[in-house]
Amino acid sequence: MRRSRLVAFVGSLFLAAGTALTGAATAQASSLAPTGGYAALGDSYSSGVGAGSYISSSGDCKRSTKAYPYLWAAAHSPSTFDFTACSGARTGDVLSGQLGPLSSATGLVSLSVGGNDAGFADVMTTCVTQSDSACVSRINTARAYVDSTLPGKLDSVYSAIRSKAPNAHVVVLGYPRFYKLGTTCLGLSEAKRKAINDASDHLNTAIAKRAANHGFTFGDVRPAFTGHEICSGNSWLHSVNWLNIGESYHPKAPGQSGGYLPVLNAND
Repeated sequence: MRRSRLVAFVGSLFLAAGTALTGAATAQASSLAPTGGYAALGDSYSSGVGAGSYISSSGDCKRSTKAYPYLWAAAHSPSTFDFTACSGARTGDVLSGQLGPLSSATGLVSLSVGGNDAGFADVMTTCVTQSDSACVSRINTARAYVDSTLPGKLDSVYSAIRSKAPNAHVVVLGYPRFYKLGTTCLGLSEAKRKAINDASDHLNTAIAKRAANHGFTFGDVRPAFTGHEICSGNSWLHSVNWLNIGESYHPKAPGQSGGYLPVLNAND
């Protein structure tokens, strides 16, 4: 997600568990997935912001060797691996700067995008620094955008992916719920936490619908993150990190390996 606005706001163990949980059908799908190249597109949830171990050549995109695309590629050895996901990316950024590696030889594409378009960073800034009513109001504005404008932007991205990679299986990854509710927790009020979770659900529903309309697979990460939300006592997500504000509300390394990676494995 967009870091600058936020201010103003092992592998193998998890792979084995994911295969065990998803059964023989998933194992067969995974064995077929490396045929062709793998391209990992999208925003900071795919680049791995918050997981550390950033690839120096990726610069401000902050692509991590602990991000789910890197872990998947290391385990499956696809014929090519193009990691173009970038921190702060919106749908327009994916269209203009991330699709170059796609071709008829691409066998798998993964993608997470839409949160920045909907104003995620500004929503979280408002909810952290202002009142319950201001938080809910800003969320309602974001929800209206998700209903009115985001579907068309997602359609443009999905259509471009299919045009450039006609033979690829495309997995669109969603976003986790951020907070465990009904527990004592310092920081945001219960009302704010519930409104943020509901907004994440609303965004995921919109993304899943557009993905399905294009024949893509939607990878829902919310079940994997259940029990690991902020306020859970075993969070896979950073809360507000004033020492490194850009990592706030992003998955930690266990969120990539234990949350996102098994979902990609189950749907590749």
